[in-house]
Amino acid sequence: MAKASPSADDEIFELRLDRSAPDLWPMLEALYGNHPGYAEFERALLKALRQAWSERPADLKRLDLRRDLEPDWFQRPDMAGYVFYIDRFAGNLRGVLDRLDYLTDLGISYVHLMPCLKPRPGDSDGGYSVMDYRQINPAYGTMADFEEVAAALRAGGISLCVDLVLNHTAKEHAWAKKAAKGDAAYQDYYLMFDTPDLPEEYERTLVEVFPDNAPGNFTHYPDFGKWVWTTFNEHQWDLNWTNPQVFLEIVQIMLFLANRGVDVLRLDAVAFMWKRMGTRCQSEPEVHMLLQALRACSRIAAPAVIHLEEAIVAPAEMLPYLGRGQHDGKEGNLAYHNSLMVQFWSALATRDTRLMCHVLGSHFPEVLRNATYATYIRCHDDIGWAVTDEDAAALSLNGAAHRAFLSDFYDGSFPGSFARGALFQENPATGDKRISGSFAALAGLEKALAEGDVAGAEQAVQRMLMGHALIASFGGIPLIYMGDELALLNDHSYRDRPDHAHDSRWIHRPQMDWALAETRHEGTGPASQVFWGTRHILQRRRAVPGLHAGNGTRILHSHLDGLFAFARLAPTGPILCLFNFTEQWQHLPEGWARAQGITRMHDLLSDHPVLTHDGAIALPPYARVWLV
Repeated sequence: MAKASPSADDEIFELRLDRSAPDLWPMLEALYGNHPGYAEFERALLKALRQAWSERPADLKRLDLRRDLEPDWFQRPDMAGYVFYIDRFAGNLRGVLDRLDYLTDLGISYVHLMPCLKPRPGDSDGGYSVMDYRQINPAYGTMADFEEVAAALRAGGISLCVDLVLNHTAKEHAWAKKAAKGDAAYQDYYLMFDTPDLPEEYERTLVEVFPDNAPGNFTHYPDFGKWVWTTFNEHQWDLNWTNPQVFLEIVQIMLFLANRGVDVLRLDAVAFMWKRMGTRCQSEPEVHMLLQALRACSRIAAPAVIHLEEAIVAPAEMLPYLGRGQHDGKEGNLAYHNSLMVQFWSALATRDTRLMCHVLGSHFPEVLRNATYATYIRCHDDIGWAVTDEDAAALSLNGAAHRAFLSDFYDGSFPGSFARGALFQENPATGDKRISGSFAALAGLEKALAEGDVAGAEQAVQRMLMGHALIASFGGIPLIYMGDELALLNDHSYRDRPDHAHDSRWIHRPQMDWALAETRHEGTGPASQVFWGTRHILQRRRAVPGLHAGNGTRILHSHLDGLFAFARLAPTGPILCLFNFTEQWQHLPEGWARAQGITRMHDLLSDHPVLTHDGAIALPPYARVWLV
């Protein structure tokens, strides 16, 4: 009997396999080649990739083709993101469907549904302690509801991002339960030890992520006689990525989610995936090999999907997650620009952008290849003051003192501070103090309203709009955390909930105020001002092709300490982006701007000419200008 001719789908799969094979198999050979079951693992992985492709819905396969032809789709200036907890935004997935008009009104084209996979009962670290990767949190709905939301978003031109936790599972996960019952195969899915000797050796160089409520990195379980690696919390068991079966399981989960309509996989806690004695066990070289291989799997079986790698680390460590060196253009598509966020808050407190210019200008390339940043001012997490002693010293600052100042300023205890935040995970041993708080509260609105300070409230509004304009223009996908477009304040009620009271991050995770949102079109208060200002910023961003993330970003030194300046290097000519981080007027010499290639003296953000006075561009407090 004649062999059946391959289908078009089969041919497409083989072409994509050939395309990505050089990015996949060498990494896996280096990671697992000495494992006794490697050959069988290779066969199983190839089978899983073929199976996922065969099960991929036809409309998603068409999307694959379209994005193959338009690989810069996520770098375009019409991309703007919105991040929220489902229950806090709309109650459940059905509620999200009812609120899509609001997202469209704001100008959103990317939605990140905060952890929505089935978590462990009780405290689940905000949903990041997952007990089933193939089910939706029952409080939010069903997988059918999820697929309906994904389809509705796709029909509306909105990309969907969900979290996939790679470092750990909940101890209630089926794998963990089997491991706890003594199943040796599943015990090898985790990092388990028979005695405390090795954990104690590892602990010498490890850092504590949650020193207040989860000290140490290991947990002893007398009922089954093992010490388990638990980097984050006792209920989160670290996966053993030296086991190729873990890689296989995660690929199958990843592609399962892709076939449900996910566009962006946010790979959580990736820096911690590989452990090595004598190190912090963060950002080890094998992490990047794993992530390149995972991306290759997506490009083979679901190429419309991109990867956002969550690695909140120092700049030198962050850039490799976007592909550097041997992984150039082959690893993550997106990574959080944590340094931009930290430097925004640092410059806002000091009214001095010199440290900001130094950090962003010396540690980051002007152009990234096949990748870009996720830019943000606030998120669901705390702010850790990622300012190194070396960077501080370059500006004659003491690193520890500056970090302490920032915490004091933003918890409101520093004299003259406009902020109202809360400390998070204060560590007396190291002096580390992180900060929680909403954008509006940290920017000064909560304090100003409480004190009846009309001028202070207006300044806070302008600080917020400057922040939104900054992340919209710097290069990447700007991400707005739910409520920041309405200037929502801190939610102090978290202290009344036993499962939240220990974690000050809930102060900036409020319920969406839909009554306030309904007033956004006719109100005149801070909520309306910030909403309309943010909406306008995103509208103007879409209208400026030069803000494409593939165009370079060059940090400039204007010699005005309170001014942050950078040029977006568009093919049609530079866009000079200017931000006044002070309450004072700044006067920038016109000649300096023209020396950067500016000819028209037109502000693309306001879409109005910029007038000069006495040879200078006058910038009011907290001004933001996109100049051509």
